[in-house]
Amino acid sequence: MTDTEQNEKIIFEALRQVIDPEIGCNILDLGLVYGVAFAAGKVRVTMTLTTPGCPMHESITAGVKNMLLNIEGISNVEVDVVWDPPWHPSMMTEVGRAMTGVRNF
Repeated sequence: MTDTEQNEKIIFEALRQVIDPEIGCNILDLGLVYGVAFAAGKVRVTMTLTTPGCPMHESITAGVKNMLLNIEGISNVEVDVVWDPPWHPSMMTEVGRAMTGVRNF
């Protein structure tokens, strides 16, 4: 496994710990994370939320930042919340669907 692959694995394991408190499922299995870029101690997470008016917006983005800043070697985290493409339940993983009771699409 390369250093890049190892870093990505650690980052994604940390992101799996960030839970959407209203839904009770992590942001990866909900399909909210669109991309992660890591370079020189800086991580940029591109993600969305289930709705543009999500009341947990600040809580979830703060959770992402806090979780990633606890990883050795990461000194800066930026979270870009985007609305295109809009989130849809079909973006959830099988685990996310099972956790939330959402049927397959």
